[in-house]
Amino acid sequence: MKYLKFLAVGVFFGILLIKSEAVSWFRIFEMFRFESFHMFGIIGSAVALGAIGIAAIKKWKVKDLSGTPIQIPSKAPNYKSALIGGSIFGLGWALAGACPGPMYVLVGTGAVSMLLVIAAALAGTFVYGLLRDKLPH
Repeated sequence: MKYLKFLAVGVFFGILLIKSEAVSWFRIFEMFRFESFHMFGIIGSAVALGAIGIAAIKKWKVKDLSGTPIQIPSKAPNYKSALIGGSIFGLGWALAGACPGPMYVLVGTGAVSMLLVIAAALAGTFVYGLLRDKLPH
């Protein structure tokens, strides 16, 4: 019962992804071919909403559910790491037709082939954990 709220948020997120067509392989294909603004609009809206949320957290010193103030550390941008990591992420997204969140939603819609993609993503995460100290951060 304690985790029911997290399940509810996950189900809501999944429904939102399906209704917005963010899990549609055709929409993702259109995005990578620069044929449609649909996915860029979704991603841009998420970035803008996230920026507003971070600004609000900092301005009003919002606390988490346990009452601890939320701390957002500032750090210098590392463009080299972002370029390398973003390229690898984008390549995986283009090849699989889904980024990490929608992979689970697609399994829920019956696309069981996404289980292979999830296994590959988990393997990649494991390999990253092994190589983390040797990578530029």
